[in-house]
Order: sequence, then C-alpha cells, then structure tokens
Amino acid sequence: MFGKALTLAVLCLAPLRAQWTPELSMKVKTVTAPAPSPDGRLAAWTQTVAVMDGEKSEMLTHVFLARTDGSGRLQLTHGEKSANAPAFSPDSQWVFFASDRGGNRNLYRIPVDGGEAEALTSFSGTMGAYAVSPDGKWIAFAGRETDPAEETARRQKLDFRVIDENPRNQSLWLAPVMPDVHGRRPVQKAASGPWNVGAFDWSPDSRRIAYEVRPTPDADDGRKADILEVEIESGRIRPIAATAATESQPRYSPDGKLLAYVRSLATARRIDGSRIALVNLADLKSRDLPATPDESPMLAGWVKDRLFFTEGRGTRAVLYAMPVDGPPEVVFAPARGTFGGAVAINGAGTHAGLGMQAPDEPVEAYVMEVGALKPVRVSAANTGLARQPIGETRVIKWKSKDGRDIEGLLTLPVNYDKTKRYPLILNIHGGPAGAFGETFIGAAGLYPIATFAAKGWAVLRANPRGSSGYGLAFRSANVDDWGGGDYQDLMAGVDAAIRMGVADPNRLAVMGWSYGGYMTNWVITQTSRFKAAATGAGLSDLISMWGTNDIPSTLDDYFEGSWFDQPERYIRMSPLAHVEKVTTPTLILHGGSDIRVPTSQGYEMYSGIKRKGVPAEMVVYPRQPHGPQEPKFVLDIMRRHVEWVGKYLGE
Repeated sequence: MFGKALTLAVLCLAPLRAQWTPELSMKVKTVTAPAPSPDGRLAAWTQTVAVMDGEKSEMLTHVFLARTDGSGRLQLTHGEKSANAPAFSPDSQWVFFASDRGGNRNLYRIPVDGGEAEALTSFSGTMGAYAVSPDGKWIAFAGRETDPAEETARRQKLDFRVIDENPRNQSLWLAPVMPDVHGRRPVQKAASGPWNVGAFDWSPDSRRIAYEVRPTPDADDGRKADILEVEIESGRIRPIAATAATESQPRYSPDGKLLAYVRSLATARRIDGSRIALVNLADLKSRDLPATPDESPMLAGWVKDRLFFTEGRGTRAVLYAMPVDGPPEVVFAPARGTFGGAVAINGAGTHAGLGMQAPDEPVEAYVMEVGALKPVRVSAANTGLARQPIGETRVIKWKSKDGRDIEGLLTLPVNYDKTKRYPLILNIHGGPAGAFGETFIGAAGLYPIATFAAKGWAVLRANPRGSSGYGLAFRSANVDDWGGGDYQDLMAGVDAAIRMGVADPNRLAVMGWSYGGYMTNWVITQTSRFKAAATGAGLSDLISMWGTNDIPSTLDDYFEGSWFDQPERYIRMSPLAHVEKVTTPTLILHGGSDIRVPTSQGYEMYSGIKRKGVPAEMVVYPRQPHGPQEPKFVLDIMRRHVEWVGKYLGE
C-alpha cells in the first residue's frame, strides 16, 4: 500500500550516519485527502510547506492535480499566497479553490489542464466554507459582510467590545459561476438570521441547501447547532432538526428524499455519544440509525443507499458504511498505519480520497475506487525526502491498576538493543478525548518523536481512559475523575515499558499539550519519578480556567456541574492546589493568544513551581492560539523539548 523504497528494517537497522532532526521534520509536507473528480478520472489535493525565509514564518499551501491512477501529476496553483479547498466542477473540467491572493479570501477556478486562474468572487468580508451546486451554476459560501462602522471605530480608537454583543455571525451566500451580461458575478444572501452558519450541503437538484446554524460562532455554542433548509428560488427557510441536542453534518441522499445528519444523544454534552439520524424531507419524520462503534461518526458522503463515515478504532482510522436500516459495516481499514479523519467521496459515489501515512511513512494522497478498495498513491509530496534512520513504533497494551485494558504506541530508539535500557518520554495527548494514531513520527509538530528516537530515547504515547477510538464507555470513563483513573493508566504504561526492559526507571520524562499539559502538571504533583517535564498550554487552576476559557461548559460536562456548585472538587483536581509537591524541573510553553487554555494558566503554574525553588522555564509565543501555527515557533518548540530532556536525562 505504501511506498517500499525504504523498508522498516532498513529504516531501523541502517548504520547511524545522520540523525533525524527538528529541522528535517520541518521539511515534511502536509497533504490533504484528495477530492476525486465526478467522473473519477482526476484527483485534486493540497500540499503545505513551511516558509521560514528572512521575516517570513508561514505555511504555504498549493493545489495539485493528478489522474486517479497516479499519472499526470502537476502543481495547479503557484505564487506566494496560499490556495486551498479544491473542488471540481460537475463536468470535471474545472478545479475551484479558495485563496487570499487578492487580500481577502475569495473563490477562483482554473482549467484542469492548467492556465490562469479566474476570480469568481470579490467578497470584501470574511469567507468560510464553500460548495459548488450539482448543476454547476452556483457557488454557496458562508461569509460575513464587512461592517464599515467597525473600521471607523478602530480608526477613531473607539473599538471597545461589549462581550456577548453583536456576534460576528456568518450568513449563507450565493454567487453565480458564470458572469452576467456586464461581466459581473453579484453575490446575494441565500439565508441569514440571528445565527451563525456552519457546514452545509446542496440538494442533488440544486434547489435547496441544508445548513448548520448556531447562535454565535463562539466555540462554546457548537453544542447548540441545529439544521435548517432554505429553498433557493423562494428563500423560504424551514427547520429540519432543531432540538436541545446537537445536530450537525447535513448530507442529502442521492435522490434528495432523505437528509442524514449527526445528532448527539439525550443531551448536548461533549462527553455524550452521537448517532447518525435520517429525516424524511417529505414529512420531516426522523429516526436514529444503529449506534456506530465509537459513537463519534464523521460523515463522508453517500454511496448509493449507504452512508459512508469514519471513526477511530484504537490507533487507526476506519471507513464504515451505514445502510439506511443499519447496522454499520467496515468498508476499509488500513493494514498498517492510518488515514486522516476526513475522507472525500465524489458526487457519483465511485471514488474516495484519503491522506494515508504510517509511523515510518510520511503522508501522501491516495485515491481508491469504492468498488475495488485498493488505494493508489497520487501525490509525491514527500517521496524525495532525505530519509534518516527512524525508530520502530509498536502498538502495545497493558493493564491499568483497576484491570482496564489500555493501549498505546511505543517508539523505540534508533538502533534499539534489547539488552539495554533507555530514557523514556511519556507523551500525553490532549482532548481529553483525543487519541494517538499511527501517524508519521517524523512530521513537524510540537513533539519531534523521530528526533527523540534518534537521540536514543524511547517514547510512550498512551491512550488512557477518556480517549476516542475505544467506545463511548471508555471515552466517558474520566468524568468526575480527571487525574484519577487516567493517571493510573499512564503510570501503568510507564511501568509496562520498564517491565519490557525498554525503559530506564531512573531516566523518565513527561510532556503533553492542552489536556496533555494538564495531565503533565498533575503527574508532577503526584510523583517524583520523572526527572524532567514539559507542559504545553496546560490547565493548572480549574476555577480560573472555568471563567476565562472559550469553552467553559466542557468543564461542566466533565465535572457534572460548575465550580460554584462544587468548589472543593475543582480545587482538588487542580494541579496548582498541589504545587507544593513538585520536584521535577519543568518547561512551560504557551501561546500568547490562547483563549482555549488562557496563557494565565501557564503563568500560575510557572509562578508556583518557581517559588518552590524548583527549576522552571516559561516561554510565551506571541500571536499563537491554542495550537502554535507559525513554523519558526513550531521549530523552536521542538528544539526546546529536545534540549530540556537532554539536559536532565542525558543521551
């Protein structure tokens, strides 16, 4: 399935001539799942590369095209401005894409055989997702008009903001694909109201659009999403699914008679599972389909009378099909490695596009015929990458303190010798409902796993209770128990690596981002077994976190109530309340514009550790949100993790 120019044996056993480094990781390109053309002949995808020349620190994305047999590969867009979100015209002759090459994000199209791109919109506001109508005549997009009063207030230094007032909601807009007699393509509102438009889908006859709405674009309002439908010609709007549950991801059936969507269970809590539901558009009667394995489906699209969706299953992603009467069945599961959560299915339902990778294979774009299910690589983004020896990654399992089965990924040092013990890094994922998958360990990211292995360190990436991919009961097993069972799962994993003879119990480090940062903070207040720690965007004080982050209801969900209803519990589960026990030297990293876990959470933990007299260092990255994006900062974070571990564990 994957390229075999370098086998795992060669990667793991070749003489050590050069090491994998963070700098090499920054050269690994990101590749999206390709969009197959309606006729199944072509596929379009994007490749992203880091640009760090001089004053630039940005990611540059461009659109690529190939035949679905992998031949005829070419770069379709060029220039210093990114182009993304490729989509084909219904006749497969054009590729549409979005770009801010004119200053604002707008839509363009380019012939599949290349040439100059044609601007289709000149929208001066902010533009979100778009979709071409099945008849090829219209483009729908989510967007927000520019408000001249805002710019005037900014110039006059009167740009104060009243919290929760005048949300920056997006409406649903339409733009014609062909110009009028005057050569213009005037945009018009298809639907607006006191809500923010999210994902949407065209009906097969191009006469209606089903779309998500929620009160505001604020992240915490995501749980309040409903689904409406607008009739394009009349502008008439009707509710399709509007209950107290979260309703999202609308997808019309090929005959336009049914609408599939994802509905949360009895409540809209983030820890609850979701079902795929079907509504009959004639009488608006809906019904739930059978439960999916992980109860967290991501819809991909219809293939005849079956609805395709993806979910995680352990450390891999799986493509499933749900017949209209159920139950779900596996369509495609990689023999090794995994694919990204998104799968692109063409309108004819004949081809699917996936971004596939493995721990020792960088991501590439693949296309498979739905009938054959044999992925064909169409991209060559990382085939020319200089390969250095890379550590072997194994899926391992262990028992937690209470007997629960836990799974994780153990990456061994390069040139691993089973007669020796090695320093071990415990890397903890965020979420809490995230999960580590079998992705390429050499890719750029906050944690340079391949570099850790090249340094002679083993890395354990555990999926403790609370992780996705193991069923709803497992995912909700940390409710009211942050730092309890999940902590025991992690410690049991470290113990397992020691029993295997891999880990040196005297040279352990721990690190994680977001919830992984919270758990890192928690770990160092509960044990002194780790000689180094690095916490990224980690929660430290749950009471102040509740009142300052952008999704406070998440804490309500996991703790089954607000902090003022149960202050003792919030305090008890806050690492800051136990900071007097910390003895581990700790590196604290945080984005300066993080509203998910505000930077103050890092300052609080840093101050507590520093006042204890324990070695501590804090780095704040300006402009960066919860996940740092500027490549120079990402590179710096990788380097700092390597240096911090090397300082306290040695090589």
